[in-house]
Amino acid sequence: MADTGDPRVPSGTAVLTVDGATLRRVGARPGLARYLASLWEYRSFILFDSRSRIAGANSVNALGRVWMVLNPILDGAAYFLVFGLLLGTGRGVPNFLGYLIIGVFLFRYTSSAITAGSRSISTNLSIVRAFRFPRATLPIATNIRELMLFGPTLVVMLVLVLAIPPMEQITWRWLLLIPLLALQTLFNVGASLLLARYVARWSDLSNLIAFGTRIWLYVSAVFFSADRFADFPPMMTAMHLNPLFCVLDIARQSLLYASDADPMRWIVLAAWTAALLVVGTVVFWRAEETYGEER
Repeated sequence: MADTGDPRVPSGTAVLTVDGATLRRVGARPGLARYLASLWEYRSFILFDSRSRIAGANSVNALGRVWMVLNPILDGAAYFLVFGLLLGTGRGVPNFLGYLIIGVFLFRYTSSAITAGSRSISTNLSIVRAFRFPRATLPIATNIRELMLFGPTLVVMLVLVLAIPPMEQITWRWLLLIPLLALQTLFNVGASLLLARYVARWSDLSNLIAFGTRIWLYVSAVFFSADRFADFPPMMTAMHLNPLFCVLDIARQSLLYASDADPMRWIVLAAWTAALLVVGTVVFWRAEETYGEER
């Protein structure tokens, strides 16, 4: 027992000294390195969340996973009718049907992933408020889910390219689809992290994102050739700096025309991917403590 000399403390009371330097505020944002490490620790949760949501979504519809394939096919058929037959945008494009299929399928993958990823916090507020975990797991899990959903769609896309005349031949360049999809998926993750941070604060932005993806569709040469703007250099420059145009051009050159895409397509896509991953991660992490707050 020690006498503290403080009249507010009874004589003979033991005093325990606590070093506050090691204490941390509950819910405080961890350092960036620790935050990134925690994402790896939650990898099982990310995979479980992705798989369970796929199963839940498919149980609602009678055709289940068939819609994963039917939706892009129906979209492609509609675009072919409007743009290929009625407007004639496919004139001069070799194997326009294959050109259109690749454009629709790959663009739909990115637009679905970014749209869903941007809403991953705002649509899961009950989970965010109830549990402590790195919030970035939600947009990442959303993108893993979209990648899993895209798997059967990708197979159908390749089968259609091989089956629809003029039937294409498989070459070694088809293997370029692997690094291309890896870059595209990482691009989707970076964009989702960046947009999810702001949609979590202003949910109305999700409507603008949906509008923006429609505009993006029309400037990515999904259903027309970029050569249509050969006489308008500013538009061609904007097209070549468009990461989705780069994805589509690389895929088309590899799958349809058995040729190498312009190396600048890879450089532009890699630059966009790296920039979005870094900026998106930092921006999202800096707002970690605000997610789930009452507005």
